[in-house]
This record gives sequence, structure tokens and C-alpha cells, in this order.
Amino acid sequence: MCSKVKVDLLSTSALKTRSSVEKSGGTQGINYSVPSSPRSPSSPVLVLLSGQRRAMEAVRIVLSVAGGAGNAALMLSLLRSARLKPFEMFLLGLSVANLEEIAAVDVYSVLVSRSAVSASSGRCRDLKFFTLVGEIGSILFTVVISVYRCQKLRMRVNRPVLLDGRGPARALAVSCAALALLFASPTLLINLDWGHSNASSRACPADFFQCSSSQCPTRNRIYKYSFLLLFILVPLLVVTLSGAVIMRILVMRTAFANRESHVLQRGVSGFQRSTVAILAAMTLFQLNWTVYLVLQLAFDPNTLPSWSQLEFLVTSFYSAVSPYVYGIGNNLFSRTRFTRTTGA
Repeated sequence: MCSKVKVDLLSTSALKTRSSVEKSGGTQGINYSVPSSPRSPSSPVLVLLSGQRRAMEAVRIVLSVAGGAGNAALMLSLLRSARLKPFEMFLLGLSVANLEEIAAVDVYSVLVSRSAVSASSGRCRDLKFFTLVGEIGSILFTVVISVYRCQKLRMRVNRPVLLDGRGPARALAVSCAALALLFASPTLLINLDWGHSNASSRACPADFFQCSSSQCPTRNRIYKYSFLLLFILVPLLVVTLSGAVIMRILVMRTAFANRESHVLQRGVSGFQRSTVAILAAMTLFQLNWTVYLVLQLAFDPNTLPSWSQLEFLVTSFYSAVSPYVYGIGNNLFSRTRFTRTTGA
């Protein structure tokens, strides 16, 4: 009997409390229902995308550190020479372009992926300008190195070619840098305001060319496809043709060396090792920029998730790995190379 009275009193007290809450402001801030499960059908997808972004971020950091260290070491090794040879001059230009590209692309990728960082249109233009300067410079110096080695192989090793002279080699290196600066200049005129998919976003646009499949201004379209034609497709064709010629000559010389004395093999081993390293770097160049060309032509950056991370991985992979291929293959990372004095 007592327990029944106690239950009635508790029920009456709860009803009074609830009625007083309703009179004071309603039940808008109180939820009497059982909380629903936080899981939703899209949660696994979101978790997967988040994991992919973190993985790409980790790879980006590794590439940035490894590429920066490799290109800096290659530059230091080359600058230890008392007098740069034409081939070393081209390698120095390549390492400078690679290092500048990695730094610019790294900063631009951070500003693209993190809208919490305020990035004005002017800052995005400046970063993309330096990014394209590095990319075009790296591509042009790779083309020059491949053509130069192809010429050396087609002639005899001990016979000079046009680019063996310091004057022509220096003029060509300066021309590559000037052409990279010239063709990257239109990035300073591209309008970045209309193309943002999210007007409130303060990050740089993922597609800097602002040329999507649905909307692409004529000026942006001309610049984008001119860049893809002149500095991606044409260099790919030149490097591919040069690589085929180099491969053919290497096979013929290897077959000839097998029939000759071991003295001849030792005499050409250093040059042949350098040529194999250049051929490996050329193959890496072909794979890297072919993937970039496919991404630009077959996908829309505004609809492809993690476009900025993918673009960074593609554009920076060659710049990060190539200094190790060139340095090891040409014996530029040896201990004696770094310990000797500059005048030695």
C-alpha cells in the first residue's frame, strides 16, 4: 500500500515538472526520445575517403622531404665542381627547377585542401605561377638532357657535339628558364573568382585552369590546351623518340662489347652506366607525365575527389625521384664528391 502511494506521488511530481517546463518555454530544448544511432549508410564511405586523404597526405610529406633532400644534395654535389660540364649544367638546372616545383606545389596543395587557411586570389596566382615555372623548367631540362645524350651516342663518345661547348650549353639553359617564366606568366591573368564551387571557401581552387567540362572560358581553354600540347605531349614524344634511339644504340654496343676485350668494356662502363641512369629517368618521366595528361583530359577536377592530392603526387613524383636516379647513376652522390674542396 505504501509503495503504491509512493509511485503515485512520483508520477504526480513528474507530471507537474513537465507541465511547468511546457509553460516556461515548451519542450524545444529537451529531447524525450531515445537518441538514434550515429551510424548512417554513408559513414563507411566517409571513413574510407578520410583514410585515403590521410594516406595521400602522408605520401605528400614523404615526397616533399625526400625530393627536397635529393635535389638539394644533387645541387650541392654539382656546385662542388670547379668547372661545370654541359651535362652537369643541365642537371643543375633540372635540380633547381625540381626543388622550386616541390616547394611551390607543396604550399599550393596545403592551401587547396585546407580552407581554414586564408588564401587570396593573388596568393593562389603567385603560387601557381611558381609551380608552373618549376614544372615547365623540369620538363624542358629533361628534354634537353635526353636529346643531348642521344646526340652523344649517335656520334662517337669522344667526338664533340654542338652542346659540348660551354657557351651554347649556358645559352640553352638560360633559354629553358626564360621560356618557363614566359609561359607561366598568363597564370597571373586567370580569373579565379567565378570558378569556385563553394563561394565561401577561402582555399585555392583545385582546378587552377578553371576549365571544367561544363564551363570553360575561351582564354582559359586556349591556355590549358596549349600547355598540355607544348609542354606535356610534345616533350613526351621527344623523350620517347630519344629513348628509343638510346635503347637501340645501347643494345648494339652491348652486343659489340661482348665480342671485344674486357679492356673496352671497362673503358665504356662509366659512360654506359650514366646512359642507363638517364634512360631510367626518361622512362620515369614518360610514365609520370602520361598519367598527368590522362588525368587532365579524362577527368573533371571539380567532380574528382582529392584532385589536388592526386595532382601533387603526379607532378612531384618525377621531381622527387629523378635526382636520385641521376645522382646515383652518374656517381654524383659519392663521399669523395662532397668531401673534396671546390678547387679540386
